[in-house]
Order: sequence, then structure tokens, then C-alpha cells
Amino acid sequence: MGKQSSSKNAKRTRKKTQADKADKFLCYQKSVQSAEHEVEFFDQAYKEAFGRKPVTLREDFCGTFAVCCEWVKLGNKRTALGVDLCDETLQWGKDNNLAALSKTQQKRVRLIEQDVRKRNRPRVDVLAAQNFSFWIFKTRAEVIEYFKAARANLNSEGIMVMDMMGGGDCLEEGQVDKRTIKKGKKGFDYHWKQISFDPITHDASFSISFKFKDGSKLKHAFRYDWRFWSIPEVREMLAEAGFSESHVYWELEDEDGEDSGEWERADSADSVACWICYIVAIR
Repeated sequence: MGKQSSSKNAKRTRKKTQADKADKFLCYQKSVQSAEHEVEFFDQAYKEAFGRKPVTLREDFCGTFAVCCEWVKLGNKRTALGVDLCDETLQWGKDNNLAALSKTQQKRVRLIEQDVRKRNRPRVDVLAAQNFSFWIFKTRAEVIEYFKAARANLNSEGIMVMDMMGGGDCLEEGQVDKRTIKKGKKGFDYHWKQISFDPITHDASFSISFKFKDGSKLKHAFRYDWRFWSIPEVREMLAEAGFSESHVYWELEDEDGEDSGEWERADSADSVACWICYIVAIR
């Protein structure tokens, strides 16, 4: 009896691990998103298309809408609309990202909990669908339906921005990309895992996990079941949806052959094990 009581007490008093105390949304933003970089690229792509800076943004699949919040910081005329179906992520964004803005900035962020395939007003200059999010649509008909709605949500001078990934490593089951996001006792590592890939259907599953310095893990904090689309397929579907043209932006290398964080339009690229690019569609 005494041993059983001691065991129960030990369980009650077990010290919480870093994984137990971790905020998965905060870890995600630190690992995956660079809102400042995204907004900078939107400005570049829009200016190259129309010769001026954009003012209005719509962030589809916005999640915690960090990009919307960064957008309105950069000018008192800028407005942002975030659209997502998940109330949990939207609420986290309200409590953390939106709350960090000034009152006047908060007023220029609008949030809608709805399917991204619905059409809304007012139309915007830039519509962003980042982090491969539209890959949840697994058929051409579904993607084209979404692209048509996205086009309808754009101003006459408007662009749609998406990111894409590819390369042999992305098709290899069990492949894990590991990066240290923060060093030190309170640091953590980011693990992006390719769980499965079907070469016939191009169905693919990925997950994000976080590992902390005390050895604890937040396994499969986020999981994605997508259709792995290619650049030519996406550009063909954009054309079918009515976009006038599309461009691929490839990342430049620095003097040491490393990624520079700078992007330019490209018509061809070298084959590498893993790559990320942008597709920008002109309404």
C-alpha cells in the first residue's frame, strides 16, 4: 500500500518538461515564419508587376495571421484581411499577435473565419497563400476553383503569391530536416519530417515536431496531408483560372554558394535535393 501511494505521489509531483510547457504556435512562428521577409517580398513582387507599392493584403490560410500584423506596421494606409477556418489558431493570433499591435494598427486588421474559396469585398492588391497551404486541395478541379475565387478577390492590379517546394529529398519517406532555432537551455530544435509519399497519386504527409534541450519532444505538433503539386501544374491551373501571367521567383546564392534571401524571376533552375520558390500570379 505504501509503495502504491509513493508511486502516485511521484506522478503527481513529476516536474513538467519543456515540451509540456511549450506553446506550439509560438514555436511554429519562430521556426517556420518570417513575416518581415514575406512582406518585403510581396512589396518587391508587386512593384515589379505594377511599378508601385501595394496597400491592401489578404492572407488566406492565415493561421495566427502574423503576416497580416506585420503588414499593417509598415504604413498607416495599409490594411490586412486574414482568412482561416480554424478558430483555435485565430484566437491565438488575437491573444498574441494582434494584442501586440497599437490600437490604430489593430483597427486595420480584419479577420474572417471561413473557407478561403468564398469571395469577399473589398478586393486587395496582394493575396498570399503561404506555407504550401493550398496543397490541401488534391484535385485540379479543387485547385482551379480556389484560384478562380482568389482571382476574384484581387483588384484589377493585383497579384497572388504562393510558395512551393520540391527536390528529391521531399519525396523520400523518413527524411527529416533538422534545424536549431534557439540555442541555450531554453532553446529548441525544429524537425520537418517527410512521413509518406505516393508516387501514383502524389499524396504526401509531413509533420513538424519540436525537440527541447531537456530531451523532451513535442511530437507531430503539426501534421499535413497534401497533394504534392509541381510548378508547371500550378502555373497551368493559374492560367486556366484566368490569371494573365505567372512568374517563378528563385532564390539567389551569395558568394559562398549559400541562399542569400534575395529572389528574382527565373525561367529555369538547377536541380537540387531540396528547394523552395515563389510563384507570383498576375490577375
